[in-house]
Amino acid sequence: MSAEESAAAAPAPSTGTPRGPRGSYAKGQARRQAIVDEALAVFSRTGFHSGSLREIAKRVGLTPAGLMHHFADKEELFVEVLRQRDEKVRQAAGDPAEHTLVQQAEKVVAYNQTTRGLTSLYAIVSAEATDSEHPSHADFAERYRSGARNAEELLRAGQEAGEVRADIDPALAARLISAVMDGIQLQWLLDEQVDMVPLFEEFVRGYLLPPPRR
Repeated sequence: MSAEESAAAAPAPSTGTPRGPRGSYAKGQARRQAIVDEALAVFSRTGFHSGSLREIAKRVGLTPAGLMHHFADKEELFVEVLRQRDEKVRQAAGDPAEHTLVQQAEKVVAYNQTTRGLTSLYAIVSAEATDSEHPSHADFAERYRSGARNAEELLRAGQEAGEVRADIDPALAARLISAVMDGIQLQWLLDEQVDMVPLFEEFVRGYLLPPPRR
């Protein structure tokens, strides 16, 4: 780095007076997150197509035009809601290097049962996205494809380690895991007396884990 570059990169001397732009940035980020939070509440109830930007704006004390200062359109806002949802699910699953696929899936099921809004959002939007004109159609199709590829690889590794039944087809089982998770989520959303955790554990015990040694 040259002397000129070093000088340019050095922080400006502090005057002891709070600078407006930094405070404005923090306020802008807080408002942006508030919009995302309210959008989650709206989209998880009505889906993408019926979700109203006007309602979201009203919930955060903005006009629709004011909301557009933070997000260019409803699709951009929706993508950010899904991105944050995905990040929370990844955190719930834990480090892949420290947990097997089965352990990660069980953690996600348990987490989803504590976050009705996020779970409802995923269920509604994944159903909506079967429409080829939906803005997330290609994204959701790829989610399931890539998820199945990753799960198949982990299942094969689990078979080699003796952690997964040797007589199942990893490619088919990879699709079945997400199908079971989606199915029990739907039942829970319809009836909260349904407990997703033991249901998924029963599937794992009966289908994925090797039988106990006698």
